[in-house]
Amino acid sequence: MLLTATVFLPLAGAAVVLLLLGDNARRVRLFAAAVGIVDFVLALAVFLQYDRDDGGFQLTDKFASWIPQLDIQYHLAVDGLSAPLVLLTGLLGLAAIYSSWSIDKRHREYFAWLLTLQAAVMGVFTAQDFVLFFIFWELELIPMFFLISIWGSGRKEHSAMKFLLFTFTGSAFMLVGILAVYFSTCALGTCTFDMTRLVEMDLSDLLLPSQLVFALFFIAFAVKLPIFPVHTWLPDAHTDAPTAVSVMLAGVLLKMGGYGLIRINVSMFPDVASAAATALAVLAVISILYGAMVTFRQSDLKRLVANSSISHMGFVLLGISSVGATAEHLSPVGLTGAAMQLFSHGVVTGLLFVMVGVVYDKTHTRHIPDLGGLAGKMPFAAVAFLVAGLASLGLPATSGFAAEIMVFLGTFPAHGVLTGLATVGVLMAAGYVLWTLQRSLFGPRRERWDHLGDITHVEKVAPVLLMVAIMAVGLYPALLSDVFATGINEVLPRFTP
Repeated sequence: MLLTATVFLPLAGAAVVLLLLGDNARRVRLFAAAVGIVDFVLALAVFLQYDRDDGGFQLTDKFASWIPQLDIQYHLAVDGLSAPLVLLTGLLGLAAIYSSWSIDKRHREYFAWLLTLQAAVMGVFTAQDFVLFFIFWELELIPMFFLISIWGSGRKEHSAMKFLLFTFTGSAFMLVGILAVYFSTCALGTCTFDMTRLVEMDLSDLLLPSQLVFALFFIAFAVKLPIFPVHTWLPDAHTDAPTAVSVMLAGVLLKMGGYGLIRINVSMFPDVASAAATALAVLAVISILYGAMVTFRQSDLKRLVANSSISHMGFVLLGISSVGATAEHLSPVGLTGAAMQLFSHGVVTGLLFVMVGVVYDKTHTRHIPDLGGLAGKMPFAAVAFLVAGLASLGLPATSGFAAEIMVFLGTFPAHGVLTGLATVGVLMAAGYVLWTLQRSLFGPRRERWDHLGDITHVEKVAPVLLMVAIMAVGLYPALLSDVFATGINEVLPRFTP
């Protein structure tokens, strides 16, 4: 029952926060932090107990009689693809709680929604029944909407509604795809929503053309990733969301899109994925370069980090497009790099948003030209910001480099020219990251910031956790790459003749 405990502990914690703790803000914060710590330990246990030598789906919790009339099962399990993402969710969930220490408005509701969000994302990464997967996917919308619309800033209601409409529309496409797959299996005499069985079945002959079903799922996951041109909800949602919500949004919610593409589009429709690989690579390059160019134009620190996510998540799609390589050049490196980018971007961008929140709390501005000289007054914060920025541009010895080099090496045999164009995005990232760090942290001292002090011990918890993850994966990528490879190696044989 380890996975069940990992998924539902935050939900149980949310119920306790709402019903039993009263209005004592300190008690609510401490209890939420305790739930976050225990859930992180459980997520770490899931990751460590996964046997990479054995591979396949493990730690299974399955009750076949959940809705027996439709063969809908309560089925949780992890493989090499999902186990590291469960760890990522536990890590960023804990970081988000510590980044919320200053919340004093309707604190019970805030922490209840934050814990519910963590439970929903955990469920997405562990559910192996299509209906259960869809329920968790939709459950995530509710806390996100309220967290942005109540505790956000600026045009918070507009941004929350925009996020809801984009994601809900994508979910509608996904639901049609799920039903098309289910009724097609019924026509074959084996009605099932079991994703582990569907991966092993030949889904090329569906009631709807397999290319159309592939497209239905792709639209849903492209919105969440997000990919140009269905990305426009992301900058608004990030800009107006509270810090911790931006951490969760960039760190794990976007990863649901990349996870879905690998788990469903690539694994269940290998022939369509291979045929569409060039189109996927083109979309990836457009997102990488477009996102980088838009990022250069930003003067709001939070909006800059938000737009950079569009560019960096393009590398995930680029790695996925490596399935278009010929049989003799097809390797697990590209897909493993895409999965590594999911984890790396989660911790790097999570740290960036934490530090943007710290800067805003201290200075009450995110306008980059108004900042400068902060390193002398906030040395620890400056170091954390610097580590996140250098990892974002792919500096060797950071997780960003490990992920991106695997994407490039795996994709080049399939799309040489497009991979070359994508490397321009790395150069552009170096430009906007270094320019931002120089303008925000260094330069001449500004008298208006002479009163600032460094961050508190509580505020240091989240940056320390994320910096350790960035450096550990950067210095020894096999910590994750070997685990991800076990999941990818289960998929790759479907592409070989």
